[in-house]
Amino acid sequence: MNLHSDPLWSAVPYPAVLISAEAAVLSCNGAAENAFSMSVRQMQGRPLAAFVGADSPIMESIGQTRAGVASVVQYNVEVGWAERPQRPYTLHAAQVQDGTGTVLLLFHPLGMAEQMDRSLSHRSAARSVTGMAAMLAHEIRNPLAGISGAAQLLSMNLGEEDQELTELIRAETDRIGKLVERVESFGDIRPAARNPVNIHDVIDRAKRAAEAGFARHVRFIESYDPSLPPTLGDPDQLIQVFQNLFKNAAEACPAVGGVIRIRTGYQPGVKLSLPGRRAESLPLLVSIVDNGGGIPESLIRDVFEPFVSSKANGSGLGLSLVSKVLSDHGGVVEVDSQPGRTEFRIRLPLMTGAADAQQEVA
Repeated sequence: MNLHSDPLWSAVPYPAVLISAEAAVLSCNGAAENAFSMSVRQMQGRPLAAFVGADSPIMESIGQTRAGVASVVQYNVEVGWAERPQRPYTLHAAQVQDGTGTVLLLFHPLGMAEQMDRSLSHRSAARSVTGMAAMLAHEIRNPLAGISGAAQLLSMNLGEEDQELTELIRAETDRIGKLVERVESFGDIRPAARNPVNIHDVIDRAKRAAEAGFARHVRFIESYDPSLPPTLGDPDQLIQVFQNLFKNAAEACPAVGGVIRIRTGYQPGVKLSLPGRRAESLPLLVSIVDNGGGIPESLIRDVFEPFVSSKANGSGLGLSLVSKVLSDHGGVVEVDSQPGRTEFRIRLPLMTGAADAQQEVA
């Protein structure tokens, strides 16, 4: 089977490979030829295992699709094709519905594989921020307290017009103090607590706090899967994650007609490959979508990095904290954005044993 003459097949921008029922290569597109430095003629008819190895996670993904999982996604899969050096991909495997047992493999060389690599690196960044915060917090807080106290004393003997200036001084010192607290929060590298957490309870608490404050102008629309098993984690940290995401979404939404949609679901077949050929299943999905202006294209790749922000007065720590907390919980966060629609997708593992029970229910 050679699809090179098919314009749609050729237009796929990522490496795509068709695998037969016998696990042999049927065809590939031009992007795959370029990525793997091998022509379709060199691959055609040969066993896939000859290129990726019999113990590759790719072979497991193919097996899952044939076992009935419609589509399998694995993040951060190290793929070395033949003699090519390994590099991380996001792998999609799906069975072609033509009755032949053919499986389509799609390799994303960028996207979540790269995002997750950056997400994990935030722990190192956190250590640096922690060291900086620990060194400077005392020196910053003491002068701030003195400035704030002096401004309060001055206000007692000043007229109304001058008191506005002292209030400004106190407000700014409070803002700096809160920024120091946020830096310290981002740098907290203590292990997350591991207790059973109902994700809907966490979302509801964060949503109610948002509706009472910064998101009063926004309408929330919820679509929950009530059968979701619990995850393991620290509910307070996870509440902070959703509050940060709701705050970003609410600030992006228009003043009139702002909508934030929250959806939860169970999505089997999504895995994160870990060192040592281990894989973490991440079937719990939470999607948060707003109808705001979107994230600038120049920032979308670095939006989870510390101190990156599109807001004039933003600290750039909110989404970094989201990424770090979820990474500490064994999960991932990804984002898609365009004008009028931004979606953050959170994927988390389930409590041990809960995933098997959910599979039986499904």
